[in-house]
This record gives sequence, C-alpha cells and structure tokens, in this order.
Amino acid sequence: MSNVSPQVEPEVLLDGLAMVESPRWHDGRLWFAHWGTGEIRAVDLDGNSDVMGHGPEGLGWTIDWLPDGRLLVTGTELLCIEPDGSAFPYADLSGIGEHGWNDIAVDGRGNVYVTSIAFEFLAGEAPRAGKIVLVTPDGAGRQVAGDLEFPNGMVVTPDNSTLIISESFAGRLTAFDINADGSLSNRRVWAEGLAPDAICLDADGAIWVGTPDTGISTGSDGSLRGAVVRIREGGEVLNRVDHDRPIFGCALGGPDRRTLFLLAAEWRGTDQVADVVAARTGQVLTAQAPAPGVGWA
Repeated sequence: MSNVSPQVEPEVLLDGLAMVESPRWHDGRLWFAHWGTGEIRAVDLDGNSDVMGHGPEGLGWTIDWLPDGRLLVTGTELLCIEPDGSAFPYADLSGIGEHGWNDIAVDGRGNVYVTSIAFEFLAGEAPRAGKIVLVTPDGAGRQVAGDLEFPNGMVVTPDNSTLIISESFAGRLTAFDINADGSLSNRRVWAEGLAPDAICLDADGAIWVGTPDTGISTGSDGSLRGAVVRIREGGEVLNRVDHDRPIFGCALGGPDRRTLFLLAAEWRGTDQVADVVAARTGQVLTAQAPAPGVGWA
C-alpha cells in the first residue's frame, strides 16, 4: 500500500478563495460551500471552477444531495434546491432546534441527518450541548441524538448501518448504530485525541480527519497550521498530510475515488472572521490516497 506521507506536499488545485467547507464529490467534480460569498462552487480535476448555486451569505452551512439528485443546503433552515434554482424548506424543524443547522449527511435510503451546535459560535456564546436530527423521506423530523460537543462532519457506512460524527470540541469521533427506522443507538467512541471537522471514509474502513498537534505558525499573525491523518477505529494513524494552514474539510473523489481533496484556509479566531474572508486564503488541495472513498456523507 502506498502512503501519503507528512513529507509530501499536497498540490493546490484552486486558490484565492474565502472560507471553504463541506467538500462533496458529485457528478464528476468536487463541490463545496464557499463561505462568506454565498456561493456553492464546483471544481474539476483541471482546476476549472464554476458557481453552481447559492447558499446563505454567512458561515456555518453545508450541502449534500438527496438520492433523486436534488440539493440540500443547511442554514437557519434546511432548504431543498430544485434544478431550476428555486428553493423551498425541505422539512419544518422549527420546533426541534435553535440557532440553525450545521452539517448534513444523506444516507443511501434518503434519510437526512443534520446537526445543530445549539449556540452562536461566531458570536462568542458559551457552548451548549448539540444534537443530531433525522429527517425521513416523508419529511418528518425528530431528534435522534443529543449531548454532543459541537457536532460537525458526518459519514455513513456503505451498508447504511453506522453513522460516525465529529465532536469537534471533544476532540473525538463518535459512532452510532443506525436502526431500521433511521434512529441511532449504541453510542461509542470511534477514536479520540483529534481535531475533527468534515471527515471522509475509505474502503479499508479508515477515516481521514484533522489532528490538533500542528501548533502555531511562526508568523506574526498567529495563524494556525493544519494536518489530516488517516486512522483506523481506535485511533491508529496510518497516513498523514501536513499543510501551512488549517484544513477544514476532506473528501475522496475523482474517477476512482482515490483523490484526497482538502479544503484549507487561514484561521485567526472568531473575532477575525471578516478579515480572513477578505484575505482570500482559501484553497482546494489534492493528494493521492491509498484507498478509495466509500459511504455516504
């Protein structure tokens, strides 16, 4: 098995972006949320990029697709975007969550899982316990997990049996069994000692995820460095990629799903978000992965 080693620099596919999040390989291109611009963008393997649609103007929203090809966008509500660009609320979640919806994963049966961190992160509010809400294909929504420390990126295994979620403030990945009705049970720690955000799963059962051990750069602005590691359940590190700025998302795509896409940008804290967006330090990076991507995210 070939490795992606710490010494190999990932290649820059697209540069000059604002904040970038929610990478998804879809229809032959990498799609992502371009925070701070309201854009949903897609880029091909040659670096050609287009605006494919629009989401909220601010930060903290993500994208994914229903099995029928319609696009879902999180934010203050869960929106469905039709091919003609028209949007409508996909489900009424007003009585279930507060402060909007963060990340999303749609499984192979059309079940939609969305997370709420339950506090205004960018406004500096004190953290509160977050939750996962399930929206079934009939549009009904209900909470299926709670007491999560900043619930973030999710993946569902190819057989629709397991959901794994990043608990960013806890530094761990948490797994749940998915029951026949879409509910979650058997909560357990999948791996810990991490800095998880958006994650992706490969055919060897390993997950690419952020790691917290990169420290502060020597720059006068105090910018953070970034890295992702490929780990087995339990936390064994198999591979690693380092970068000169934080990595906020990863996805496996390309024709054989062996291209590792990384979304990176400078980060100097919630009080300097506007400056970071204006500085356009966001990037889409690529590296060759040792195993192809699988599952639902």
